[in-house]
Amino acid sequence: MFTGLVTDIGKIKRVQASSKGQTFQIQTQYDIASLELGESIAVDGICLTVVKFEKDSFWVDASLETVSCTTVSSFTHGSKVHLERAMKLSGRLGGHLVLGHVDGVGELRESYQDGNAIVYHFTAPESITRYLLDKGSVGINGVSLTVNTIDKDGFSVAIIPHTQEKTNFLRYKAGLKVNLEADIIGKYVYRFLTRGKDDAATGLTGEIDLETLVKAGFS
Repeated sequence: MFTGLVTDIGKIKRVQASSKGQTFQIQTQYDIASLELGESIAVDGICLTVVKFEKDSFWVDASLETVSCTTVSSFTHGSKVHLERAMKLSGRLGGHLVLGHVDGVGELRESYQDGNAIVYHFTAPESITRYLLDKGSVGINGVSLTVNTIDKDGFSVAIIPHTQEKTNFLRYKAGLKVNLEADIIGKYVYRFLTRGKDDAATGLTGEIDLETLVKAGFS
C-alpha cells in the first residue's frame, strides 16, 4: 500500500518484452542496499515487484494483465516515471490510501495556469468517475491529488508549485495517457451501497438506501 507521495523520479533504462509480459530496468536515487527482492514499488501508480538489482537501478516485471490495463506499454528507454516505496504502518499518511491497482487509463484533455497552480483536465471513463467526488482524492500516475471539479467526461485537479517541482506534471501535454486509481474508501462504499446479493449477516437484500440503513440501526 502507498500514500501517493512521490519519493523519486525514476528513469527507464531498459525494456524487455516477451509473450509473458514486460520487464523494466529502472534507474533510481534510492539506496539500492535498502531495497529487498519481492518488495513493492509504485511505478507511475502501478504496484510492481522488485525482481533484480543493479548498481543504481532495479528490475520489475509487468504481467500481460498489467500491460493491458495501464500505460506501462508506453514506457520506453529514457521515460521518466514516478516512484514510491510501500508505506510503513508506523509512518505518516501524507496523501491518501493508494493500492497501486490501476482502475483505468485517462487522457489529459487540457491544462492552464490558475494563479500559482496549473489546472489539468482529464477525460476518464464512467467506471472511474462514479467513485469520484468534489474535493475527494484520486491517484494520477501514482500522485495523490484532490479532485477540483467533475463533469460528464472526466475531472480536473490543480497542481501547486511544490507538486510541479517534485513530479513529472510539467512535462505532460494534451493527449497523454495516465494511470488512474479512485479512492479505495469510495469504491468500498459504492460497492456496499449497490450490491445485489443477500447479506446473510444483516439480512439486507439488494440496493441499500438511507431508509434501509436507518431500519437496520446503522444511522
